[in-house]
Amino acid sequence: MKLRFLGGVDTVTGSRHLLKTDLHRVLVDCGLYQGVKSLRRRNWAAFPEEPASIDAVLLTHGHIDHSGYLPVLVKHGFKGRIRCTRSTFELCRILLPDAGHLQEEDARYANRKQFSRHHPAEPLFTVEDAWRALEQFEPHGFDESFSPVDDITASFSPAGHILGSACIRVCHGGKTIIFSGDVGRQKDPLMRAPTPLADTDYLVLESTYGDRRHKDTDPIEELATVINATLARGGIVLIPAFAVGRAQLLLYLIHELKKEKRIADVPVYLNSPMAISATEVFHRHHNEHRLNAEQCRDIDAGTIYVRTVEEAIELTGRRLPAIIISASGMASGGRVLHHLKALLPNHRNSVLFAGYQAPGTRGDAMVNGADRIKIHGEYFPVKASVHNLDSLSAHGDYEELLAWLQQSHITPIKVFVTHGEPRAADAMRKHLKERLGWDAEVPELFSEVEL
Repeated sequence: MKLRFLGGVDTVTGSRHLLKTDLHRVLVDCGLYQGVKSLRRRNWAAFPEEPASIDAVLLTHGHIDHSGYLPVLVKHGFKGRIRCTRSTFELCRILLPDAGHLQEEDARYANRKQFSRHHPAEPLFTVEDAWRALEQFEPHGFDESFSPVDDITASFSPAGHILGSACIRVCHGGKTIIFSGDVGRQKDPLMRAPTPLADTDYLVLESTYGDRRHKDTDPIEELATVINATLARGGIVLIPAFAVGRAQLLLYLIHELKKEKRIADVPVYLNSPMAISATEVFHRHHNEHRLNAEQCRDIDAGTIYVRTVEEAIELTGRRLPAIIISASGMASGGRVLHHLKALLPNHRNSVLFAGYQAPGTRGDAMVNGADRIKIHGEYFPVKASVHNLDSLSAHGDYEELLAWLQQSHITPIKVFVTHGEPRAADAMRKHLKERLGWDAEVPELFSEVEL
């Protein structure tokens, strides 16, 4: 069995790993690149393997940097089944068509405003492409053994990152390899902790926070501080949030702060059709997270859902104090861009990020002090205060990852460190060697190893 690294190395996005046996090819994750322009251009390059030659896809979770290239893969000839957990399938039914819609919308806007270098601007994939890809999905339960191809068996175990997120254990010819996907926190307020891993010969491990720890602060207190300071100025708190996971966590925390009267009872808007739909999926899957049905109903009652374009336009013009949560979490697209254009120039307002900001994204630029941001071909001054609650990240830091690996009682022959910026990945490699005594390496893009 051979493993080729087609993405998700030297960066935290674009996860794609290809397993090859004598008979079959199985792709693990099929994500879009996000962040700096040089990375985004990779989305438009020809896939490094012929899509039609791939027999099956295994998906760790629904986030676009792990699933977002699937419509393109199908469009270019992939005919096999896409295996994932049941919750991941439900979320992909929301995320992938929405991503296609955003691609189409951005292309239309670029053509209307004539700020694209390409004439006409074309979407990478469409809503129709996304629905075609979804026809090839086949969901499974956690800890259920299945055969994506006839010489491989696989199973999913809970990774605790978002709803449905899984580590994938693959067995072939007496050898076993586990792909961690993105691994959650040990004490996340919303998601349950990742399940310890079963024994394995090889491990592909993420390293988003391989070189740092989350702040040892109370995220709820930090959230209250930002909200209260902004409302005291008569401003609006805008929270760019990932539609799956972060949006639901923030709604829960804000509801708790209101209930405890630690913040004023101002309107809370969720302006993201995708996040609204994802919240409904959360309500149906209580076994995967910490909130019960009553808590979910309370969050619903305290949130104003902004569904239509007309409602979104009206909200963009709001000037009275409020809290607005809108996707995307790194301000790379979606309705949040229109809020940023309206709110950034006013010092009364605040923009509050809630997790990792990939290099090259607008979120990264703002968190690192940019005084102006380019949106839809125009520059807007950053006069609003900008904050990042890194402690709300859905990724475990390196200490949490090491604790999880020690709970797993595994001794892999080799660990391949992926899904991290170069410094973070190399730091994680060193932690594995020095703390656990494991043989670890950071693979290069398109490199291949024999297992």
